[in-house]
Amino acid sequence: MTTSTRGASKAPAVLVLEDGRIFRGRAYGAVGETFGEAVFSTGMTGYQETLTDPSYAHQIVVATAPQIGNTGWNDEDDESRRIWVSGYVVRDPARVPSNWRAKRSLDDELVAQDIVGISGIDTRALTRHLRERGSMRSGIFSGEAIAAESELVARVQAQRHMKGASLYEEVATKETYVVPAVGEKKFTVAAIDLGIKGMTPHRMAQRGIEVHVLPATASVDEVYAVEPDGVFFSNGPGDPATADGPVALMTAVLERRTPLFGICFGNQILGRALGFGTYKLKYGHRGINQPVQDRTTGKVEVTAHNHGFAVDAPLDKVSDTKFGRAEVSHVCLNDDVVEGLQLLDQPAFSVQYHPEAAAGPHDAAYLFDRFVSLMEGQRA
Repeated sequence: MTTSTRGASKAPAVLVLEDGRIFRGRAYGAVGETFGEAVFSTGMTGYQETLTDPSYAHQIVVATAPQIGNTGWNDEDDESRRIWVSGYVVRDPARVPSNWRAKRSLDDELVAQDIVGISGIDTRALTRHLRERGSMRSGIFSGEAIAAESELVARVQAQRHMKGASLYEEVATKETYVVPAVGEKKFTVAAIDLGIKGMTPHRMAQRGIEVHVLPATASVDEVYAVEPDGVFFSNGPGDPATADGPVALMTAVLERRTPLFGICFGNQILGRALGFGTYKLKYGHRGINQPVQDRTTGKVEVTAHNHGFAVDAPLDKVSDTKFGRAEVSHVCLNDDVVEGLQLLDQPAFSVQYHPEAAAGPHDAAYLFDRFVSLMEGQRA
């Protein structure tokens, strides 16, 4: 929730955490108040892609890089139709953007989209606090929204938790749209929008795939009406334990043995469809520098992440499911979190991270080629 006014960018501001920790700084972007789950992102670049990623809905994002805004804001790099974060926390905002693609400053764009932020706080101390205590409910208050500390803490503590939050329908498209193949059309994919980033269908289109992006509430009949060669389940926000509809849809796709690929929220949906549980991570993985091992090849990739939940699946064995054998295909080298699943007896796999590489890196781009290979094999 956000209420804001424009201007007054030098107004005092406070960031309030649910455990009572308070950080004082100056307003950045719109002035007012906002609430969300405080999380930190370790990417040193790519803030425009981060802010417009629907997976960050209802979260206040803390940038761990000390200076933010150097490259300004352009009209090409948005990953969706708007900024989705609830609030933005930076240490040292750039005074003047310097990039030939910039159309305006980050501060100007935050004001234009009524995103309340805060600058000038010790983001290193805040990040260490969140790593120790875990991601938590928080609020940013600036200008006339500032009140007594006890009142602000109480208002933060009255907000909903991310665990149990159903958010994917809120960010998904309401109408189906088509991203045409680049060059010769080779395949048709039905992509279920749970919070999809714009670069994802673009990566598939580059491989000759015509992508039909469907709402999160699409029925199995609507999916197969486009005569898909494969079905894709996207990233998205919220607790996967609430996503019974997408789980039922994925189950129907698996029953038809259609080639299937899921990322992030889609990985958690596959986990649930296979009978595994999900759980909330202490502070999650967010940024563009997370090390993951592809256990099928042994290769280590540097990958882009944005997830606060994970799949609870065994790392040390192949599991029997109602769709055949399944195994953990990728694992995070920092903490052994499940980062990918694959079925061994039919064409379906998923990863927990973001192979579309916006804003980078590009180590995981091969996963789209793996999806193409599954569809080629099914067609053959």
